[in-house]
Amino acid sequence: MPPVLTYQGGTLVLREFDQAPAPFRWVKAAWRCEGFYYASLVDWLAMAGVLDRVPDWPQTELLLDTNRVPHDYQRAALQAWQQAECCGSVVLPTGAGKTFVAIQAIAAVNCATLVVAPTLDLLHQWYARLVNTFGVEVGVYYGGEKSVHPLTVTTYHSAGDLVADRGNSFRMIVFDEVHHLPAPSWGEIALMAPSPYRLGLTATYPEAHEQTDNRWQVDELIGPIVYEKHIEDLRGKQLADYRTERIRVDLTPAERQRYEADWDIYATFFRTRRLHRTHGPGWLMELMRLSAFDQEARRALLARQRILRLIALAANKLDLLGDLLQEHIHDRVLIFTESNETVYAIARRHLIPAVTHETKSAERKAILDGFREGTYGAVVTSRVLNEGVDVPEAKIAVVLGGTSSAREYIQRLGRVLRKKGNQEAMLYEVIVRNTVDENRARARRRAKRAYR
Repeated sequence: MPPVLTYQGGTLVLREFDQAPAPFRWVKAAWRCEGFYYASLVDWLAMAGVLDRVPDWPQTELLLDTNRVPHDYQRAALQAWQQAECCGSVVLPTGAGKTFVAIQAIAAVNCATLVVAPTLDLLHQWYARLVNTFGVEVGVYYGGEKSVHPLTVTTYHSAGDLVADRGNSFRMIVFDEVHHLPAPSWGEIALMAPSPYRLGLTATYPEAHEQTDNRWQVDELIGPIVYEKHIEDLRGKQLADYRTERIRVDLTPAERQRYEADWDIYATFFRTRRLHRTHGPGWLMELMRLSAFDQEARRALLARQRILRLIALAANKLDLLGDLLQEHIHDRVLIFTESNETVYAIARRHLIPAVTHETKSAERKAILDGFREGTYGAVVTSRVLNEGVDVPEAKIAVVLGGTSSAREYIQRLGRVLRKKGNQEAMLYEVIVRNTVDENRARARRRAKRAYR
């Protein structure tokens, strides 16, 4: 029998062959390697006389049904990806049309494609865009809904099972918000897939430190960055012009007293244990580990939690939000904070809808539809709307709390940058003076300036 290559559970299986080259390894009576290597092995398979039974790619006839004309930078992004042998990542700001670039790429290669998205909101948006653009049946694979067609959308959570079972059905794979891919379990999706065409999309490409410590390298799994534009490159052109304003408020005397008492507990612990120096970015995980059996660590952790809660619910911060809502009563306003507790407190106080990870899909859709249509003038959220939600009507963002991450800052700014006429976007950062709130805001700005 001639040697034959098949696809099984995310691996390439070579049988009836004496000595296969790397990356194959002898496992369970056959030569095996990850599906990722398929494209690099095609020429060798032909020369070695191997019967290639891996591709199960259906014939497709994907015709664009849209009058939308790509911008010059979108054409350049597509061309750069094609010149890189249809592998690599495109980095464009939120609102700059990354999805449209991907749709142009799918049409250009005209092949079965799997789109992997991080959230159900994005999955449903992709589904609608693909159906409307190509006019074909589109598969949806997640939870209890598992239909597979030449064009299929799935989530990072569900993609592993689909790729292991039918990864060789897709000649192309698209990773939306590809900055999620370095996570250990997500990277395995790309490692199992034999798809020779790969496209990553993001506004915030992962930094070097986010691709270390047992995390995957995006360029190794997808290909390098082939095209990149930043907010400032498109500001006032394809994206809305914008302003940012940082507003500082004070703690009340009673709040300040509580803050200083807890800060003393927290700071004393860190001065003596020096966790930042000994554990670097992993200092918080070490504090949580120590708190399980170390009484001082437990006191410090609880003090930190009280500090963050105090800052999030500071009376003057919430009062200022009321002033901003009144000032922008005729605008659509997105309010971002860090905790669900704060989200619900603001929702009750100002009688506005809230969207958190606890919000059911139907309710979330109803809220966002109402926001787009103007039924609701404002929506408050924690982190679930940071990425992927298309709300072009929103032109005001109010950030009441968050991490020191540049990615989070850029994502939140991006929520209000989709162009709508000549309307200017506005992002307010509300910060409590002389607290860790200021430290986080400074870190966000420093990280944003240094961001790719």
